[in-house]
Amino acid sequence: MRAIRVVRHGAPLIEQDVADPQPRSGEVLIDIRAAGICHSDAHYCSQPGRISLPRTLGHEIAGVIAGTSKRVAVHYLMPNGDMIGKEVDGGYAEKIVVPAENAIPIPDHISFEQAAIMMCSTATAYHALRLGSFHRNELLAILGFGGLGISALELAGRLGAAGVYVAERVPEKLALAAELGATPGLPEGVDVALDFVGDSGLCLKALRALRPGGRLVLVAINLREFHFDAYADVLAKERRIIGCSDHTREELTELMEMYLDLSRAITRRVPLDDKAINDVLGDLELGTPHLRAIITI
Repeated sequence: MRAIRVVRHGAPLIEQDVADPQPRSGEVLIDIRAAGICHSDAHYCSQPGRISLPRTLGHEIAGVIAGTSKRVAVHYLMPNGDMIGKEVDGGYAEKIVVPAENAIPIPDHISFEQAAIMMCSTATAYHALRLGSFHRNELLAILGFGGLGISALELAGRLGAAGVYVAERVPEKLALAAELGATPGLPEGVDVALDFVGDSGLCLKALRALRPGGRLVLVAINLREFHFDAYADVLAKERRIIGCSDHTREELTELMEMYLDLSRAITRRVPLDDKAINDVLGDLELGTPHLRAIITI
């Protein structure tokens, strides 16, 4: 089968012909129909030590169980904790084998494309909102309006947010956020801020914008240093800084039942082609007006 793989850090992905994966007992073979391209994939490509090589990236996956008509998406955390598309080969390919318990049934009203991005973009945003104890009638700030940001905005509406603010440096994305009901900017007095960017300066601004008792949830994996005044910025106002990593299978099944409309999140579609995928990854590193890109197979 065809797979688009990382063979050297810092180098473009290349197409390789690899053996079809063979399911063992307790596993299923999935014919992939859609795979999301996440910003974390760009980090895995460029930063040595993040993944072992060679590796097929891709952790937002949806398709059909081979030989059936059963539509499924893939929970990317294996039972042993390995991540599909990071520790084991992922969805930039024609097929994948996963444990049967990682296959999440897709309801008829959800497309393969939307189901794929729900496996990371939407699920991680949902998990972040839950970790941040976000409640009805609270104010939410979203730092970065990409695939996770638009998912967080959609979820915030479902959860009864009193208002949503968006901080974003790409004008086209900020305009879309406003069109979808968010207010550009980062005012004081927000209850919860979600960091999807990994910019320490913006995180500090968001921390200081929180009301007393407010919560900053760190999601972006590229944030490495974050300096703040522990007394003035956190302790004195009883603010909280919370780390968010991944999500749960139960949250995925909850999302499938929510009837979310994520159609505006998908702004780019590309084939299973190394040049096309490299172009998307390069744009993500530079700052792109696109939200989520999907590989369609």
